[in-house]
Amino acid sequence: MTPSFAYPNSVSIVEVGPRDGLQNESAPLSTQDKIELVEGLANTGLRYIETGSFVNPRWIPQMADSGEVFQGVSRLPNVTYAALTPNMKGFERAMESGAGEVAVFAAASESFSQRNINCSISESIDRFRPVMEAAAAAGIAVRGYVSCVLGCPYEGEIEPKAVLQVSRALLDMGCYEVSLGDTIGTGTPGSMDRLLNVLAPALSPDKLALHCHNSYGQALANILVGLQHGIRRIDSSVAGLGGCPYATGASGNVATEDVVYMLHGLGIETGVDLDALIAVGAACCEKLERSTHSAVAQARAA
Repeated sequence: MTPSFAYPNSVSIVEVGPRDGLQNESAPLSTQDKIELVEGLANTGLRYIETGSFVNPRWIPQMADSGEVFQGVSRLPNVTYAALTPNMKGFERAMESGAGEVAVFAAASESFSQRNINCSISESIDRFRPVMEAAAAAGIAVRGYVSCVLGCPYEGEIEPKAVLQVSRALLDMGCYEVSLGDTIGTGTPGSMDRLLNVLAPALSPDKLALHCHNSYGQALANILVGLQHGIRRIDSSVAGLGGCPYATGASGNVATEDVVYMLHGLGIETGVDLDALIAVGAACCEKLERSTHSAVAQARAA
């Protein structure tokens, strides 16, 4: 039986390991090690790398040297080196450091918004308006994140209409894309399908990306559902690094190696050299004194 959807010919990977991955690792990497990680990832064929974030270092001390990382990286001309910026001060620091793109972040859960950035969802959107205006004036693209799209550690299941409301607000204020974050990894193909049945027709799949954590082992299955809905941008983290500092027990992002392996198996182009990517992940994990969370990397090593 022929399916009613067609998988895309190519998918863009948004590599979030140097930011979302490292920010929740207990063993800090040196600035030079972070620079080498970013450069290694770029050399695998990845074309979008979240290189750091300009948040208050008291909140996320692992990102305190993001400026030095941005300034130290030898950049390839066809790679976007992006930064997470929660406010105007963060945006200004990102511009001083030479970030090529920035991202802002909101939540679909009021409780998570209060715990994460100490304000309501509507207040968080208002905080971003000066950033959006400054970015537009500087010709800098802005990506949006929405956390807890399928579940919240404080509120449980999140209704798709709440995700739609926040996502639409970010797009309306100028974000070119919204990345939908299953922050605690509780989503399933069923809940992802229900969410995208609401969001994809209303916002268009080319305005959406997926950011799946693998706490319950559902990330690849959820990404597959996203592909079936026409999504062509996937966030992932080399070696499955990371988690969420404001969601206790949330394991790391889905491993980039595993996403690339699955996409290649579907005949979908990524432009990424899987063997080179596995090597970069292994080198990073050795420095962190931890094992990789990538099933593909573990299987290749065995």
